[in-house]
Amino acid sequence: MEEENAVELLQRYRRDRRILLDFILSGSLIKRVVMPPGAVTLDDVDLDQVSVDYVLNCAKKGGMLELSEAIRDYHDHTGLPQMSSTGSTGEFYLVTNPEYSGSPPRRVPPPVPAFTPTPVYTPSPVSTPAPITTPPVFAASPIVSSVSRSESFNSAQVQELTVDDIEDFEDDYDAEEVDSLRVSRRTTNDASELALKLPSFATGITDDDLRETAYELLLACAGAAGGLIIPSKEKKKDKRSRLMRKLGRSRSEHVVMQSQRATGLVGLLETMRVQMEISEAMDIRTRQGLLNALVGKVGKRMDTLLIPLELLCCVSRTEFSDKKAFIRWQKRQLNILEEGLINYPVVGFGESGRKLSELRILLAKIEEAESLPPSAGEIQRTECLRSLREIAIPLAERPARGDLTGEVCHWADGYPLNVRLYEKLLLSVFDMLDEGKLTEEVEEILELLKSTWRVLGITETVHYTCYAWVLFRQYVMTSEQRILQHAMEQLTKIPLKEQRGPQERSHLNSLHSKVEPGGSRDMSFLQSFLSPIQRWADKQLGDYHLHFAEKSAMMGNIVAVAMVARRLLLEEPEVAMQSMSITDRDQIESYILSSIKSAFSRLLQTVEKADPIHGHPLTLLAEETKKLLKKESTMFMPIFSQRHPQAAVVSASLVHKLYGNKLKPFLDGAEHLTEDVVSVFPAADSLEQYIMGLIMSLCEEETAEVYCRKLIPYEIESISGTLVMRWVNSQLGRILGWVERAIQQERWDPISPQQRHGTSIVEVYRIVEETVDQFFSLKVPMRSTELNSLFRGIDNAFQVYANHVIDKMASKDDLIPPVPILTRYKKEVGIKAFVKKELFDPRLPDERRSTEINVLTTPTLCVQLNTLYYAISQLNKLEDSIWERWTEKIPREKFIKKSIVEKSKSFTQKDTFVGSRKDINAAIDRICEFTGTKIIFWDLKDRFIDNLYKPSVSLSRFEALIEALDVELSQLCDIIVEALRDRIVTSLLQASLDGLLRVILDGGPSRVFSPSDAKLLEEDLEVLKEFFISGGDGLPRGVVENQVARIRHVIKLQGHETRELIEDLKSASGLEMQNGRSKLGADSKTLLRILCHRSDSEASQFLKKQYKIPKSSA
Repeated sequence: MEEENAVELLQRYRRDRRILLDFILSGSLIKRVVMPPGAVTLDDVDLDQVSVDYVLNCAKKGGMLELSEAIRDYHDHTGLPQMSSTGSTGEFYLVTNPEYSGSPPRRVPPPVPAFTPTPVYTPSPVSTPAPITTPPVFAASPIVSSVSRSESFNSAQVQELTVDDIEDFEDDYDAEEVDSLRVSRRTTNDASELALKLPSFATGITDDDLRETAYELLLACAGAAGGLIIPSKEKKKDKRSRLMRKLGRSRSEHVVMQSQRATGLVGLLETMRVQMEISEAMDIRTRQGLLNALVGKVGKRMDTLLIPLELLCCVSRTEFSDKKAFIRWQKRQLNILEEGLINYPVVGFGESGRKLSELRILLAKIEEAESLPPSAGEIQRTECLRSLREIAIPLAERPARGDLTGEVCHWADGYPLNVRLYEKLLLSVFDMLDEGKLTEEVEEILELLKSTWRVLGITETVHYTCYAWVLFRQYVMTSEQRILQHAMEQLTKIPLKEQRGPQERSHLNSLHSKVEPGGSRDMSFLQSFLSPIQRWADKQLGDYHLHFAEKSAMMGNIVAVAMVARRLLLEEPEVAMQSMSITDRDQIESYILSSIKSAFSRLLQTVEKADPIHGHPLTLLAEETKKLLKKESTMFMPIFSQRHPQAAVVSASLVHKLYGNKLKPFLDGAEHLTEDVVSVFPAADSLEQYIMGLIMSLCEEETAEVYCRKLIPYEIESISGTLVMRWVNSQLGRILGWVERAIQQERWDPISPQQRHGTSIVEVYRIVEETVDQFFSLKVPMRSTELNSLFRGIDNAFQVYANHVIDKMASKDDLIPPVPILTRYKKEVGIKAFVKKELFDPRLPDERRSTEINVLTTPTLCVQLNTLYYAISQLNKLEDSIWERWTEKIPREKFIKKSIVEKSKSFTQKDTFVGSRKDINAAIDRICEFTGTKIIFWDLKDRFIDNLYKPSVSLSRFEALIEALDVELSQLCDIIVEALRDRIVTSLLQASLDGLLRVILDGGPSRVFSPSDAKLLEEDLEVLKEFFISGGDGLPRGVVENQVARIRHVIKLQGHETRELIEDLKSASGLEMQNGRSKLGADSKTLLRILCHRSDSEASQFLKKQYKIPKSSA
């Protein structure tokens, strides 16, 4: 709030000040007011720069008021503090700059050394000073007082220069020194590519000539506003003179001090002089010449003068330090006249064309006059200048662009001279000590330059275009981001064609020039200035990976510059015809294509030079390309995507194509899984998957699929799958060979008390796991097809193993003796003979088969069971391990095709080793059944099958078998693994019950039973049951009960009377025809066998009559 009040008070103060001055100057307080040079009325004078004190003093004295003196007085006292009017001579103010003063000294000053002062030299009042032979001493000089006492008073140097002496010197920097000063500011980049597409000047005008002429023109335009005064001697020597270098004063400090002293238009012109590197001698010379040119031209504005001609007339050669400097200066003025009036006139000559040759002759004669004797040369120069005025002034004051005669002097507004001069003025906006920064007075400078628009024929469009080019060129030289942003702002201010008025469009259409050798190409103004910008931007963006590797933010501005320049140039007829079909998106794509190709080419060169020890070139290339694409998508594509939504897709697709072209020959030659294949395939596949994922993440699903279909896939997975399948098949053949070998060498001895399985299964698992390890060590891409093949191969190997284990095992039927022929009961006399007869049966095992059965001892069978159980239990671990490693191996990114994932999931849900599990379990069941049957029907055959219940139940009870059965069971349990114990014991239980049933129903003629034996048989069955339950340590009671139930029913039938059994058999025979059973719940075969073993004549007679069964003696 306080700041706003202060600003408001300041504005009110300035307004009141102007009103007061206008009242004083317009009233009768001042007898006469003399306008400053270039001003016609008070409206042309900036009253803010007029000293009020000076005006009031003149009013008090009643004298004449010279406004130029009032303006000078204002600027002379601007940098000083307000003085009190005490008039005391002892009071003074020391103007210092606190920024450069530093802190006050903290130590005691050293004592003053005793010395004898030399007599003070006082210069003679004579106008021509005599030579000085002794070194002078300057008394009370404020400049020299800053020098150390030893240098000022005790120096042995030849002669010091005073400030007044410096006035007599022209700036004597040689070219090398100036160049070194410029280079010391900042190391600049080459901006030659941004050279304007404008024709060169026939007269050979240099950039320095244009710069100096531009400053002269600026002074004239400033003079028209009343701001042109000749600075006093105290403000001279802005440039660094030799004395200033001796005093160690920096340019920056001097500029700061000057800017503090001078404000307003005068101060701004002083800043411009320093910025444009114009010597003060030239500045004073030009100011004085322009002021002299207005003498006698009442009402004439300074900016309507033909400035080069007026300066030629008003500046004499005596004002130059040497003749050579004057000749250079005069040559420049003559060249400017020739270029402005003859080579690039705004108005055509028409009838005045005959004056063209006269004008050239006069210019040549003026230049020639310098080679004549002084008197003759001066006469010729004066006469030629007079004649030149007579011809040049009418030519320059011809009306153009709707102005009136004499209103504008057309000598500098011809294209392209005007824009070249304006360019030099615009260059003053940059800090002369740091070209990468704009000067603090940039806004004031640009406002001041507007005063030159009328003389130079500059419009807003021309200004914005020229200023944008100047800023952009400066950015190229300095790489300053802020300068680039300013350039972008100016480009966006350039109005489009439809935004320009009719007069503006007409003016721009007239600005054309011939360029290139022979002037064959006609270029418009916008083309001349904007085409270098666009061409440079296109070149940089054509390899943005190189030029903007660490400057992506700057790249965004360059893209904007390129697009704006392109849009403006497309409105030009010639450019529009050439680029009619190229859109902004096409241009963005061309940048991407060009830059990625260049970056990829550099990657190729780097990879080719890399040491082979680091990997295959295609592997390295894939890795580097992936890094390139990551940088592309994160740094550059967000910039391009603002103007081309699918820019990243274009980029990714091109990278895919470029790498694919290099990869294809390698893929075509891949036939086996070599080291190179194993190295290249994963890297290439990873790159492709990354590209596909990038595309799918940038687009909607349908759009992404369209782009992905356009890509030519590498098909690495397919090619790799074929090679992996070949490898898997060869390895599976190797596994089968090892299985055969392991089985052949197996002796079925347990490895140790703890590991009670055979060695062959361990060997098989070792080779299988080695194969699996090798499979997953193949880092090439794989499909589930290859995994499935591996599973099938391993599954087949274990099936082969299980089948080999039971291949040589005898059949169960070989263990069980043949069932005797059914006979009916006979008395004891015939039994002995029948028994002898039935002992021989051709179906009993032969000697070879018996040997095979005997080899398979109970311990051997137990080891086989343990081995098969080890195989099936480790199979689960192997399966889990394979799936876990496969899950880690396959990529899990979002872009994996759904079909592959679903296929893999469905495959995991299946039992992958279903065949081997089935075969191993079948083999276990068969061995368990064989083991139980062998113990009962082979090992215990004599005691169990042959002699149990002989000659009667009471004389041969089952308890006699328990000890032998316990020995066999103990042997089983000592060797068999815990997991198979119940399974093998259950098999033994089943075999025992089968043996018991065989004895009861098919025991042969030697076994007879009576109803009273049923109770004894029931007791024996209980003994057998309890033996296998073993008080809870054996089989579960429920399992045993279920097994015993089938024989318990047969024993109950033994307790029925013969009559009941006969009646039941009769009824059962009829019911079986109808799939029924008898009332006793038995089938006819069981009842028939019970009757055959019944010691009863009634049963014997029934069997003889009904079934024709022979007696035992038969």
